[in-house]
Amino acid sequence: MELLGAVETRVLGSLLEKDIATPEYYPLTLNALVNACNQKSSRDPVVHYDEDSVNGALEILKARGLALRISGAGHRVEKWSHRLGEALNLGRRELALLCVLMLRGPQTVGELRGRTERMHDFTDMEEVERVLESLASRRPDPLAARAARGRWIHLLSEAPPEEQETAAATPASAHPALEARVEALEHEVAELRREWERFRSQFE
Repeated sequence: MELLGAVETRVLGSLLEKDIATPEYYPLTLNALVNACNQKSSRDPVVHYDEDSVNGALEILKARGLALRISGAGHRVEKWSHRLGEALNLGRRELALLCVLMLRGPQTVGELRGRTERMHDFTDMEEVERVLESLASRRPDPLAARAARGRWIHLLSEAPPEEQETAAATPASAHPALEARVEALEHEVAELRREWERFRSQFE
């Protein structure tokens, strides 16, 4: 699959997010989609795309079968929807993870589980890891890969420069469940450290 540019990735991720998390407001008008792309929460990096940039990205996505223009009966204004699931034969779990990776960049398994709660309620981090591994093992075009510092990236667009070498060199883990448990423990230790620092600051 041909790689997407940064604007197309943000547009596609925003359509996907609104479809899964707030279906009552989906499909989206061009204006609503611009706002979704540029919102300051749940986005990394925060961007400031204008209507022309978003409209151009929509046309590219439409040409690749990843977006659909909706007009006619029931729609007073033209709206847009995504077709990522149909185009790549993906289920809700895979779409939720790809969506968050597209909108927020490289993330750990623990971060992904927490940030996909509104889209899909994963049972545990092992389930998140299994779905990521399945995305990474797709052939001929993997959709996710391991990156630096225990994080994951999507492969729908070019990886950030600092992640590319790690993503290319790191094989799929032979012990995903063990790695997930280690990551959970690291997260707990970090949280305990923060609690201790807050407690200690009360006496300084």
